[in-house]
Amino acid sequence: MTTRIERRFADLKAKGRPALVTFIMAGDPNGDTTLAVLKGLPAAGADLIELGMPFSDPMADGPAIQRAGLRALEAGETLARTLDTVRAFRESDAQTPIILMGYFNPVYIYGVERFVADAKAAGVDGLIVVDLPPEMDSELCLPAIEGGLNFVRLATPTTDEKRLPAVLKNTSGFVYYVSVNGITGAAAPDTTAVAAAVERIKAKTALPVCVGFGVRTAEQARAIGRHADGVVVGSALVAAMEGAAERGTDAVVEAVCGLVRELAEGLADLKLAAA
Repeated sequence: MTTRIERRFADLKAKGRPALVTFIMAGDPNGDTTLAVLKGLPAAGADLIELGMPFSDPMADGPAIQRAGLRALEAGETLARTLDTVRAFRESDAQTPIILMGYFNPVYIYGVERFVADAKAAGVDGLIVVDLPPEMDSELCLPAIEGGLNFVRLATPTTDEKRLPAVLKNTSGFVYYVSVNGITGAAAPDTTAVAAAVERIKAKTALPVCVGFGVRTAEQARAIGRHADGVVVGSALVAAMEGAAERGTDAVVEAVCGLVRELAEGLADLKLAAA
């Protein structure tokens, strides 16, 4: 049985267009605003949505996403509330894939078996857990796959030919290529280097390859989208949420969805290199 993620990429491949993958932090600046933004993202042009699971020690995240996680935790966000948000989103959207992204600690505390079952029941489609290497697949990756969730793995500029097979072994849904070394939002990606990396990864897997970290503008998204199956934008959207938060939920929704519309327009008439 195919997942929403797999069906969405198949549909986009048929159209010959790269995916726009958007990231926001659950509970930032509060649960109601997160849900309002989530509901607005698909109409604005988001093809898949990554929803951050806030954690107190986000070692791979840049300042914008770190602040978002802290705001969410201070507002009382928990993993259970994040799943409730997904459940509420599913009441009006049965098609848009949702991927939870974060760190293993909150999942471990929640209980892996319980988490996988509850996430699936809530309408989650996949997981990205940045601090679980392939050597720890038995901890969450394999239980997630058995439970019907895709497990998306990160590849980086330092993932060499020897390491790549291990990274790809149990990955499903898509491969997330981190375009720059370091933390999220720290630098703009080098398009030439990204193109070469995507080509190298696609030679080893039939999975779609999405590129993220550092993509902020429609122009950057378009440049990356010429080579990748999808473009991931996170820090720019989180910064837009932060900038509009004091003006209330409606302002946050418009700020984030306005940027997503610009990004989507940049990809709208772009054809996949492989299409």
